[in-house]
Amino acid sequence: MPRGRKPDGELALSNAERQARYRARCVTSSPKIATRPHRPTDRRSRPKRWRDAVAELLTLQAEYAAWSDALPETLREGAMAETLQEIVDLDLDTLAAITPPRGYGRD
Repeated sequence: MPRGRKPDGELALSNAERQARYRARCVTSSPKIATRPHRPTDRRSRPKRWRDAVAELLTLQAEYAAWSDALPETLREGAMAETLQEIVDLDLDTLAAITPPRGYGRD
């Protein structure tokens, strides 16, 4: 029954030679450890996140309205102009009027 690998040369390596080979192998081929970057934790409350999201939507809607107004006459009949107009026509005031509950009796 075999007892391990056959030696590369005529004699088996000494402990020091095996250790030197191991260290050289570790230096040249370092294993790539897969790590995922951690996302920063959002510590805002849900009502605060809601208000921030609605404010962002209102800001974007104003930017799209300015873009729609700045379109040249040749592009006012196209699909892009229709899409911009749909975004401008959205009624986001109803979203802004909603006040989400704070929860757990903190009303």
